[in-house]
Amino acid sequence: MVAESGLVSAMCLLDLTAVFDTVDHDLLLCLERHFGLQVVTLLWFRSYLSGRSYCIWFAGATSRTVHVICSVPQGSVLGPRLFIMYSADLADKAVEHNVNFYSYANDTQLYVHCRPEEIAATILLNWNAASQTWTIGCLRTGSS
Repeated sequence: MVAESGLVSAMCLLDLTAVFDTVDHDLLLCLERHFGLQVVTLLWFRSYLSGRSYCIWFAGATSRTVHVICSVPQGSVLGPRLFIMYSADLADKAVEHNVNFYSYANDTQLYVHCRPEEIAATILLNWNAASQTWTIGCLRTGSS
């Protein structure tokens, strides 16, 4: 239907696979407040995320201990819930900037339809605005 009306589609594919390796714990806790969680639940999440460390034992030798200051434990029951809470704001920002949004697991598609001569401006304005406000919002939320 889009092609029949003379429009073209442009798509940006995001792979958020490693997103939880770098997410700040305070950012996750701030985002969870927006979902209406009670204080006791937020304290439980803080306890779950904080104080983690790891070391490697191999051939009788143990590495130094590394304290984890960001990320979510891989394979955890809470991982999918935390991912949804973290990425929910991206969908809001996409809609706010007239960018279509589709997400399945950790793969996200941002796409727009426009006339061929407007494709560069549409991509630069809409995608850049959506991604910048999402990123800036995350950084501001995480630092407050």
